[in-house]
This record gives sequence, structure tokens and C-alpha cells, in this order.
Amino acid sequence: RLLLENAQQLVLVCGRRERYLRRDGAAGLAVLRGASLVVGLDGCIKAVGQADVIRNQFSEATFEKIIDCSGKCVLPGLVDAHTHPVWAGDRVHEFAMKLAGASYMEIHQAGGGIHFTVEHTRKATEEELFSTFKHRLERMLRAGSTLVECKSGYGLNLETELKMLRVIERARRSMDIGISSTYCGAHSVPKGKTATEATDDIINNHLPKLKELKLSGEIQVNNIDVFCEKGVFDLESTRRILQAGKDIGLQINFHGDELHPMKSAELGAELGARAISHLEEVSDEGITAMARAKCAAVLLPTTAYMLRLKQPQARKMLEEGVIVALGSDFNPNAYCFSMPMVMHLACVNMKISMNEALAAATINAAYALGKSDTHGSLEIGKQGDLVIINSSRWEHLIYQFGGHEALINYVIVKGKVVYQNQMCETMSSY
Repeated sequence: RLLLENAQQLVLVCGRRERYLRRDGAAGLAVLRGASLVVGLDGCIKAVGQADVIRNQFSEATFEKIIDCSGKCVLPGLVDAHTHPVWAGDRVHEFAMKLAGASYMEIHQAGGGIHFTVEHTRKATEEELFSTFKHRLERMLRAGSTLVECKSGYGLNLETELKMLRVIERARRSMDIGISSTYCGAHSVPKGKTATEATDDIINNHLPKLKELKLSGEIQVNNIDVFCEKGVFDLESTRRILQAGKDIGLQINFHGDELHPMKSAELGAELGARAISHLEEVSDEGITAMARAKCAAVLLPTTAYMLRLKQPQARKMLEEGVIVALGSDFNPNAYCFSMPMVMHLACVNMKISMNEALAAATINAAYALGKSDTHGSLEIGKQGDLVIINSSRWEHLIYQFGGHEALINYVIVKGKVVYQNQMCETMSSY
């Protein structure tokens, strides 16, 4: 179906079927020079290797599309392991409050934050939500993301949570971008309810309905999420909801230890969580427990940056053997679509290397979503999700802060070109 010829650099990320990479990817990050890649009609990678070897191997084959990648780099499609992309009612007015010194929780308690968005999302029609969601996903795709985790969580009642999940399901079925769907009904405690009442409602009403819709094939939900935080859902409520979600077959992938140390990491490791996000306030014991449990840490550089929080201890996590992934945390509070910018911020503010950042935004982010057997690296048998950049060194994707509009030449999903940037044909990305 597709032949990419003669790339200056072909960044495989993994060369030996690793499900994740720990610490500096220098040992694991595989880069081929003067290489080609073939994607078959089934959308999977059929061959990767030196250009002349591939040319001989496929000399009799005909291709739907051939792209000359001379002087360019080919990388795996980026994976965004944490987003909140379905909502109405942006919070641009709150940005000024934050800049003036209001904290996240102060805005939240004044009826802003999540509650402001919930109010608007409840009023929006499914069609309105789908329309804005679709445009957001298209912007993520143009920035190189080919697999995105998408959460509900601005409904906080069964009706609106299901409306959001239906919107996510519709995009999953109709768009090229890959989607991992997350039920996040425990994103905040709804007005008029206590945390215990909200927990009971989720366990007794929301999750049984989700199970029913999953079994009937109406909605595919992959993960369960809870905002485990002081003043939101405490450790015991979090445990109950996550366990109930796990019991209906959902992967545990939740918000923890963001604003206060909650022992979320220890809880996640104990429950067999696939991933925990944020972790700005994680304990040393929590880091050790996550490393032992192979529970991924999804770090969100935009959030720490925009809320002026202390940065998560990425270096300590990597040195202790935690699987570190990255996400944009796209939401009305952190309006960023771009995983290249997220990688740049992670390198500068969290002191991780460019190799580690690329692994965190590809194979490790795929692992955090339970998808690293099919996504996150350029290996035979994996899905043909690729990004081609108009540069002779792959590091430009991270080095050029906010420069991806002129740098990303093609985005390819399952061997199909879903975005081609004409600007790259007429100008140098330098």
C-alpha cells in the first residue's frame, strides 16, 4: 500500500519488541539511516530496513503511494496519553485569574474550574459537542498525534457522561485518529452531593449502565479514571470506584497525587493500575511501588507549567525504573494540542533527555493505554502510524518549540496519509 523510501533517519524507538523503555532510551532508541519502510493493505508495517535491501525485497510489488523521504525523518505517530477533549464553555476568563495568583482550588471553590465547564457541557447538544471535539482531534493529528486517550468527566451525572462517551465513540468510528476512551465520571463531586453519595451513584448507577452498553457494543470504553484529591475523592472513595471499574473490565488509569500527597501511587500499584497521571506530589514509597508494579506514570508538563506547580520528579522516577509516559492534558485549564511542545517542556522543566521524551510520547504512552503491542514504535506487525518531518535530524521535533506547523510534513495512520503539509514542499523547516 505505502512505501517510504530512503529516509535520512528512521526512528524505530524500539528495535526488539519492547513493551516499554525505562531510563534513557540511548540503549533502546533504535535509529536507522538511509532506510525505507513498507505498510501493507491491512495498515500494518510489513518491512523496515536499509533502503537497498527493501528495494530488492519489493522489486515486484506495486504501491498505492510512494513517498521519497530523502533528507527527512520518519518517526512513530505520537501517542497522547491524557486528554479531556469533549466539553463546551472555555475558561479563557480564568486564565487571567490564574495569572493574578488565584490557585486551582480557589477557582474551583468559587464555582469556576470544572463546575463552569460542567454547566456548559450539560446544556450543549451531542451535535455541538461532536463538532468541537472533531476539530480538536484534527488539530492534534496535525501536530503528530495518531493515538489519543479521551476522557469524559464534564457531565458528573449519568445522562451527560453517556452523552460525552457517545461523542467519543462516534469519533472513534468515523475518524482516522486512534482513540482510547476513558470514563471519568468521578472528575469532581457534583453540586448538591457529598463525595460518598457521588461514589455510590457511580458504583450503583453509572457503571452498571456502562457495562450494559459495552456488552451491547454501543459504546467501547477502555479505562476508568477518578480525580483522587483532597476535597474531591479521597483514597477510600477512589479505591471503591476504581475496583468497581476493574470488575467490569476497565483498565485503571487515574489522576493522583497532583495538588496534595494522597498515597494515590501506592493505591494504584496495589489495585494493578495500568497508569497514574500527574504525580507532582507523589511519595518516595509511591514511586518504588509503581516501578515494582509496572504502573506507568503519565506526566503532564503543561499542567505544572500553567498552574505553576512544582514539577513531578521525572528523573527520580526514571532512575527508580518507573515507566514514564507523557500527555498533553488538553482541557479548558491547559489548552495545548501539541505533543512536540509537551516533549520540549518535559525536557526543559522535568530534566529528561530527548530520547526519554520521545519514548514517553510513543511506546510508553502506548503502554499506559494498554496498546504497546500495536502502537508506539516502527516494527514489523505494528500499526503503520507514522510522522514524517522535514528535517535531517529527528530531534528537531522537540528542539523547535512550537515549530511543528512547518516541520511536520506528513501524518500517516494505518498506512493512509491523513495530513500532508504543503508548506514543507516550498520551504525549509530550518
